[in-house]
Order: sequence, then structure tokens, then C-alpha cells
Amino acid sequence: MPVKKTTSTLAVAALMASVAMPALADKASGTLNVAFTKELENVDSYFNSAREGVVLQRAIWDGLIYRDPETNEYVGNLATSWEWIDDTTLEFKLREGVTFHNGEAFNADDVVYTVDYVAKEENGVKTQRNVNWMKSAEKIDDYTVRIHLKEKFPAAIEFLSGPVSIYPNEYYAEVGPSGMGLKPVGTGPYKVTEVVPGQHFVLEANETYYDSPKGQPEIAKVDIRTIPDVNTQMAELFSGSLDLIWQVPADQANKLAQMDQFTVANESTMRVGYLQMDAAGRSGENPFTNKLVREAVNYAINRQELVDALLQGKSKVVYTPCFPSQFGCVQDVTEYEYDPEKAKALLAEAGYPDGFTIDFYAYRDRQYAEAITSYLNAVGIKTNFNMLQYSALRELNMKGEVPLAFQTWGSYSINDASAMVSQFFKHGSLDTTRDDQVLEWLDVADSSTNPDERIEYYTKALQRIADEAFWAPMFTYNTNYVFTTEVAYTPTPDEVLRFVDMSWN
Repeated sequence: MPVKKTTSTLAVAALMASVAMPALADKASGTLNVAFTKELENVDSYFNSAREGVVLQRAIWDGLIYRDPETNEYVGNLATSWEWIDDTTLEFKLREGVTFHNGEAFNADDVVYTVDYVAKEENGVKTQRNVNWMKSAEKIDDYTVRIHLKEKFPAAIEFLSGPVSIYPNEYYAEVGPSGMGLKPVGTGPYKVTEVVPGQHFVLEANETYYDSPKGQPEIAKVDIRTIPDVNTQMAELFSGSLDLIWQVPADQANKLAQMDQFTVANESTMRVGYLQMDAAGRSGENPFTNKLVREAVNYAINRQELVDALLQGKSKVVYTPCFPSQFGCVQDVTEYEYDPEKAKALLAEAGYPDGFTIDFYAYRDRQYAEAITSYLNAVGIKTNFNMLQYSALRELNMKGEVPLAFQTWGSYSINDASAMVSQFFKHGSLDTTRDDQVLEWLDVADSSTNPDERIEYYTKALQRIADEAFWAPMFTYNTNYVFTTEVAYTPTPDEVLRFVDMSWN
């Protein structure tokens, strides 16, 4: 079934016709004006799981380790060095002379407090997989700390270079997640001067930022507004009230690329789009507990057409619930080529010769979601379409109330399969399969310190997930960044918008 075009191309054409030239970026005041599409209610990086939250996390806070997004080399950040004391103990030498944005001095107490707080499940960190491998932290002296793991976890360094940010112990003990969300305090290259939850964030360069591998901020001020509609974002880009927008759909980006006053940069991301089916029956009796139905869904979708017509850029078809570059994300698994007649036959064999009707959920990329439902409708799977905010859909997922959903996951830009496949297939609140064999194999893959054994067991788990058609993985994402020619920026392939890497031309 061909993918339908939307009115977005017409919207771009109208803007091009009606607006002659945009105003220049606000270079004179040093303010970079940016739009977010998704509402981010809590800036506290441990209490949101949105990509916008990752962007702010990397700007406001620092971790002990930094992974260079180009070379993937690990270097010290708040830590200057580290070593494994044993299989479950990491010791860090900390950087001296660092201060938080509120003037609080950074030392081992901050690391111990942060780790001990986020590692306790009862404290409610949103994405438990990011922190639940840590048991506790121990202060050796003011600038030496040990992190104790619950069990062997070879991806620890990767996680410590990503979602594990260090918070000021005295301030966080006083204000907690809600206070941190309203008045964030970190050690990062940017400090926050204004927060209107879900709507507006203002960052200013940290003029006393230490010699971090992230580099020094050159943009003095970043003004971020939430503008859900991409056409509104483009109108503001033309008028000069925005300097940079991102996650721009391919058709709009292609039109803007033809105009000399904008730079359009396309880069791959670690985000994977997939259909999640309730194979475990958590939402009640539903057709997806039948393997034949899940196989039918996989055969019903023309993944390549979605990539070619809608995503374009550097996106690729995938059949695994992880990103190909992630360690352990083997690609040699069962693939489901587009075959709608086979899908219909499988539905009939499963007892649904006339198809069925099911609730379908999505939270982003409505155009993609509607194209997917058109493929499903064509083989007899009728959908009641529900478009929700991300946080609302996530809560429904955690309660097990979603039979079928188009979802995406960016793995917090962690380059290890555990950041995605183990997030969704180890009997956690977001696991819609609850397969004991997959759980057993992932437990080995996640804990083995032998790289070959890790790959062996990830291979077993991923092959079973594909054979059982638990999900319908579809494609990797790319991101289109559009900014005025006054802005200099080279995006990285991990989908982290780095303000510290931006400058004025």
C-alpha cells in the first residue's frame, strides 16, 4: 500500500512564497533561539525519559566519564581516572577544583549521594535500567570513590558516560526531583536561569566551566521554547524568531535545503521505531497472544517503503529490537519481508479470516503511525487510533494496558544492546512479552565479562524474539537539523543536540 503524502510540503511551499528573507540569527546578543517539539515537564534527568531531557542533561550536568561521540573513546570527565578493583567494584579518582552552578564544591560526597539515591528503586527513577545495576557508592577520601555493582555488568562504563549524571548532594537533599526540575543545578557547560515546565527553558554559558572534554561553550545564551507544531516552528524560523529546529520531517527539510539562508544537516540516530504487541496478554485477552497474528503483523508492513517515502536520509530497515551499532545487536535474525497475502493467510489460520479491530496507540510521528495503520488495515487489522503525549502512553504501557503501539526508543544514546533489548525483554514494567527463555539469556549477556559470551547470548535472545515475532521492529531514525547560516554546528550520530558544540559563523 503506497504511503500517503501529507499537507506539510504545501505548508513549506506557502511559507517560501509568503516570506522573502528571514531575519539574521540573534548573534548580536549571543542568544540562540531553539524549538523543542515535545513537552518536557521535569528537567531532572532521572525523572524523564524524553530525548529533549537527554539534550538538557548533557548541557546542564556531567558524568564521571565522557564518550567521544566521534571516536567512541572513553575519557575522564568528573573523574580523571578509573579502575576495576574486582568484577563488581569500580574505583574513581575525581577531578579537583570543580564547582556546581550554585557554588557548591564537587567531591566524593556528591557521587556517593547521587548513586545511593538513584540506585534505590523506591526513589522512582523513570528509567530503572539506567541505574538499577548499581548497588551503592563508597567514599574512600574526598576525591576517591568506589561504585559497587549488584552483579557483573560489563556495560557499566558506557552507562556512566551517558545517563548517570552527578548531582550536588546538599542541594538535592534539600529540593529533591521537583526542586531540581524547577531550578536545575549541575556542573555542566550550561546553567539554567529560567524554567517554565513543559514550555520554556533558558540556559546561559557556565563561565567557570572546568577543562572538560565536552569543550567550552561559545554560545552565551540558549532560549528554548516548546512548539509542538513543526509548521509553526518553520514559520518562526523564517521570521527570525528561531535559529535552530530539529527532528524536521524529510519533506520539509528537503524544501528548506533548497534555500540559501538555511543549513540542513541530516544525521543518523540510535533511535529505533517499532510496533510493540501485547504477546503476554497484560491488557487482557487479545489476538497478539497468538504467534500467527504477530507474524501477520510483521509481514503486513512495508518497512522499505516507509524508509524511502517518509524517513529518507540515513534511516535503514531493521528487524532487531536494538540499534545495529550497539554491542551485541547482531543482525542475523529472522526477517519478515513485506507480504500482505501471507499476512492475510496467517490471520485466517489464527482464526481471524475477517480480521479484527484493536486499539492502536502512538505518541510521535503521526504521519508514520498513520502509514503503519494503513498497512494493517489493508490485511484486515482495523485500528482505533489513539495519539497521546509520551508520558501518558508510557504510564499506560507500564500498567500493561496497551495491546498495540507504535513506539520508538533512542537508548539514551548508549552504544550497548542492553540499553534497549534488556530494557524491554527482562520482565520489567514495559515488557509485553514476559518470555522466561529470553530473560535467562539476557541475564547472561548482560552480566558476562567475556565479550564473545555476551554476543553469543544476545544472539540467542534476539533470534528468539524475531522467531516468536514478539515485536515488529521497523526502521532506524535519522534527524534533520535546520538552522540559519549564522549558526555553525555539525550534528553527531547519537541524536544528542549539543549546544556546547555550537558557535556563530
